[in-house]
Amino acid sequence: MADGPANDGAPDFDSWKASPELLALEEDEVHVWRASLDCDGRVLHQFDETLAPDEKARAQRFVFRPDRNSYIAARGILRELLGRYLKRAPSEIEFDYGPQGKPALRSGSHEGPVQFNLSHSHGVALFAFAAGRQVGVDVELVRPDFAGEKIAERFFSSQEVMELRSLPAAVLDEGFFLCWTRKEAYIKARGEGLQIPLKSFHVSLTPGEPARLQADDSSRWSLRSLRLGGRYVGAVVGEGNGWKLRGWEVEAVDR
Repeated sequence: MADGPANDGAPDFDSWKASPELLALEEDEVHVWRASLDCDGRVLHQFDETLAPDEKARAQRFVFRPDRNSYIAARGILRELLGRYLKRAPSEIEFDYGPQGKPALRSGSHEGPVQFNLSHSHGVALFAFAAGRQVGVDVELVRPDFAGEKIAERFFSSQEVMELRSLPAAVLDEGFFLCWTRKEAYIKARGEGLQIPLKSFHVSLTPGEPARLQADDSSRWSLRSLRLGGRYVGAVVGEGNGWKLRGWEVEAVDR
């Protein structure tokens, strides 16, 4: 386990701005977009028309319509944002997938070194983009019915369980999901899924304190916690150190 934390002790990020007219992704930046997945049928149809056949097939495998609609909206917004960065039509973007399912721009597509990741939970989505550095992002709705010590003991490190137990009852649920999102963002940035034992690294989880990550490769990554409003929490992990985080708001989807 590395000695030093994988971030600079920065406070939670909460500076979400309106979408800029000119969108440029600098090498020393990580961009995170926040979006609502609540779209009407017409917009969902437009998004569905931009999806690749494998994405459409996956959408149809969802049993419940709200889950299917959220998937279509999330993939449609991802394609729209990538289209803006790459100056391409959303339907022309092609993906490859890593061994654990992490999407990336198709090799040999000459699109430049844009890396990305996405996450969505209960109608809210986050999309992270970076130039030439791996990124992972996660968002969760704080749900008291899911947070619990038994789940923590199963998935969290012993240090995380101890920190969780030390929290006041009023912030226990938030602390649980802060831990969850930070661990997920790190795993997704590495692209190795659950091949990484969840107890092999640990993150801080006390609300109001800087997010910290300790792992064997801590020096390779930086972790930032995202304040999203309402009962949502999020986190982003980016490769390297010293990059600047910029946050954008996806405008209401209405065309």
